[in-house]
Amino acid sequence: MDALVCTKCSKSYNLNEPIWRCPSCGGVLDLEFTPVFDRRKIQSRPPSLWRYREALPLASEANIVSFGEGFTPLLGVDFGGVQVLVKQDHLFQTGSYKDRGAALLISKAKELGVRTVVEDSSGNAGCAIAAYCARAGIACHIYVPESTSSGKLAQIHHYGATLHLVPGSREDTAAAVLKAAEEVYYASHSWNPFFFHGTKTFAFEVFEQLGWRAPDTLILPAGNGTLLLGAAIGFKELAEAGLTDRVPKIIAVQAVGCAPLATAFREGFSSPPVIQREDTLAEGIAIAEPVRGTQILRAVRNSGGAFLTVGEKEIEEALMESCRRGFYIEPTAAATVAGVRKYVQATADREVIVSVFTGHGLKSTEKMLRLIGS
Repeated sequence: MDALVCTKCSKSYNLNEPIWRCPSCGGVLDLEFTPVFDRRKIQSRPPSLWRYREALPLASEANIVSFGEGFTPLLGVDFGGVQVLVKQDHLFQTGSYKDRGAALLISKAKELGVRTVVEDSSGNAGCAIAAYCARAGIACHIYVPESTSSGKLAQIHHYGATLHLVPGSREDTAAAVLKAAEEVYYASHSWNPFFFHGTKTFAFEVFEQLGWRAPDTLILPAGNGTLLLGAAIGFKELAEAGLTDRVPKIIAVQAVGCAPLATAFREGFSSPPVIQREDTLAEGIAIAEPVRGTQILRAVRNSGGAFLTVGEKEIEEALMESCRRGFYIEPTAAATVAGVRKYVQATADREVIVSVFTGHGLKSTEKMLRLIGS
């Protein structure tokens, strides 16, 4: 039976309860859900992520909140003579892949009768939640670090959300929103399991675009693991449905300045250690205390994958090279590109490799201008 299940105490709850963490112990919730894949229906529908709607945990089509998002191009890009297929998720409605999770989560919030949500973000998730709340007519409060780029703040503000600027670190922002979430539904991209069942559509699209087969390798960013865990869920569901007999290995990319997951992987830990975060161009994945850190580590290990870390110079070089090839991506997205460059230099295998451009450069104009002068 479909249910929300606590990863800590194992209690289960109905999918139609408006909860985002376990009411009994405060643990993180996962979603137990049996998807249905009907290729005939899928291929007869418009090219959006909602073509997989029987594989998404939403009871009624009437509750879909959509801008026609999804089915982004999967484009071949050459990296040192190695062809890598890159999903163009920077082309989403709000300029990042976070629209995948927001589309499903806010649709579910509408179905649950939620009238107000809170969310915390370094920018992109806040933009996505604010946009879909605007579309749904749901009031929205977004908590962001006061250091968040003004471009993202303007975007959130113009969607009609109420902005809360929090002094201090990204972790201070998370603490502030948890207090607010004691009374208001938390549309979180790290706590709320429905968000991950939106980002899993990345896997479904890649699978279909490759002719209904899985790639050998995924190279993805790892901050809160929003896309990484979604992709892992998606390919697991495809395998359990009998559509593929394997899942791709996951290569997770972190910035050297904030790499708790890479450290845990290297040291053989089951959960990320406490670290001292440093400033990095890749602000979107600079998460010192990922809520689902243990799950991210397990997903990478179970896939036979690994972690890569990239330095600031590597991120900047990857950003400039991408832009000069016509891909205007934000610095956080360039961290994954730097990881791709590092990975292809070290592998001798003939692999089908898929990666992603996670966010558009127009979201980070101030930072991009500073790089011109550096």
